[in-house]
Amino acid sequence: MAYDATKMKDWQISEAAEVNMPRPEQWIEKLGLEKDELIPFGRTPKLDFLKIMDRLKNKGDGKYIEVTAITPTPLGEGKSTTSCGLMEGLGKRGLSVGGALRQPSGGPTMNIKGTAAGGGNALLIPMTEFSMGLTGDINDIMNAHNLAMIALTARMQHERNYNDEQLQRLTKMPRLNVDPTRVEMGWIIDFCAQSLRSIIIGLGGRMDGFTMQSKFGIAVSSELMAMLSIVRDLADLRQRMDQITVAFDKSGKPVTTGDLEVGGAMTAWMRNTINPTLMSTVEYQPCMVHAGPFANIAVGQSSIIADRIGLKMFDYHVTESGFAADIGFEKFWNVKCRFSGLKPHVSVLTTTIRALKMHGGGPKVVAGIPLAEEYTKENLGLLENGLPNMVHHINTIRKSGMNPVVCVNCFHTDTKAEIAMVREAAEKAGARCAMSTHWADGGDGALELADAVVEACNDKSDFQFLYPNETKLRQRVEKIAKEVYGADGVSWSPEATEKAKAFEADAKYDEFATMMVKTHLSLTHEPALKGVPKGWTLPIRDVLIYSGAKFLCPCAGTISLMPGTSSDPAFRRVDVDVTNGKVSGLF
Repeated sequence: MAYDATKMKDWQISEAAEVNMPRPEQWIEKLGLEKDELIPFGRTPKLDFLKIMDRLKNKGDGKYIEVTAITPTPLGEGKSTTSCGLMEGLGKRGLSVGGALRQPSGGPTMNIKGTAAGGGNALLIPMTEFSMGLTGDINDIMNAHNLAMIALTARMQHERNYNDEQLQRLTKMPRLNVDPTRVEMGWIIDFCAQSLRSIIIGLGGRMDGFTMQSKFGIAVSSELMAMLSIVRDLADLRQRMDQITVAFDKSGKPVTTGDLEVGGAMTAWMRNTINPTLMSTVEYQPCMVHAGPFANIAVGQSSIIADRIGLKMFDYHVTESGFAADIGFEKFWNVKCRFSGLKPHVSVLTTTIRALKMHGGGPKVVAGIPLAEEYTKENLGLLENGLPNMVHHINTIRKSGMNPVVCVNCFHTDTKAEIAMVREAAEKAGARCAMSTHWADGGDGALELADAVVEACNDKSDFQFLYPNETKLRQRVEKIAKEVYGADGVSWSPEATEKAKAFEADAKYDEFATMMVKTHLSLTHEPALKGVPKGWTLPIRDVLIYSGAKFLCPCAGTISLMPGTSSDPAFRRVDVDVTNGKVSGLF
């Protein structure tokens, strides 16, 4: 029976559902695990990846389902909620189902956006643990990342303080000659701390460090988080850990974590992060949580490891991609699936009527401010004008060889006429369409969606990448810009052109993923341009390199790796009941 989501807060629903949440010994029986395949960690145990994969290595894979969305409002359109609701709907049909979601950062949780646990009766539990550190993966990544900066800054201090003979005697390492103006890496913290975006470190005497400009990013923007999402196993992680570019020397040569001899210790900090955490939907379908990389500068997906386990353990495995289909699905399609070798069966395009109205010319949507009347009352004119955005994303998904399922994530203010208009447009564009009320009704509200997804999984598809691996960087960007974003072409700054030419001339970069960097609030590089803009060119101002993750990141616009905390942050409403330790106020 569903909870009354109109009267109960998400944390209250989670608290009520947790009473009957499976305990570790029940999970072992329910999932058919061996005893030593579940690593104890309170109510959120970890799954031993290597042991499970070794036992199930000869078992066939289940159906692979990806969840994405149309271009969202700043409020988000419910991909995590839809993912949980779909798992619940498939569970109501008696099917073997599980999923994988990303771990949320403490920054958004304590700021405007809140947690990423879904909502209402399509919620991941236990919500408090999910929202506040879980099993420590982000903390381990912070320690590993910041250890690399400790190694670098200490090395720079010692090289300044000692001559070559002294340096060799004391450190038994050659001089690295780091250029202090070309330190690529910064420090990380898992909060939105705008005051740390640009800092000066090393103030004091000669024994107090190396004085230079530095920076902080939010933890989930770390290259280590990106690496966790795309590695295949611990050996893969260890190999990549020595290849991270931390800085450049005064001759322009990269200085890596391997040069600093810190990769082994960094991997030791991250040794436990390789195993996904096991959680549950409100209706007790199993869902793994693993990795939480940025979706604009990184891949924005839960891990390949979690998907590999899920496809062995379940007949239907649901995974979510961050942001809309132009970013999230494109990276799932051309990066994650290329690295994993896994082929999806269907993509679910999460759609809301409010977002389509925004794309049709509706008033500006601002987080924290009540929606304008146009979004809460029937307005077929605005909706019709916004439908091309949905159709554009349908066409993008179909280029992969799959036919998507459009999920109308319904709000109580949506009318029958509005839902019918969306359904007609989706089906005309060649997609299945299902309305779903999973937020209000849980699995019972997602039965139409579940049936459409099962039907789509049985379709014959010809999954293929947008471009072959040997395609050079600028050709890849041109293809993505035209075929996915709808641009007329690409313009490159002189700096970006120079870098692109150097990457294209070196064959080792052919295996690096092309990780596009742009806003998620528009198909273009301009967040204010809604709908499906025409007659525009994508500007690439720079190309960043992440040598451990093996990403080349063409940047369309400026992306900050450290968000700022708002004037009315969520942490003002979070508290603890001192009589029982329960957390309230999370959303």
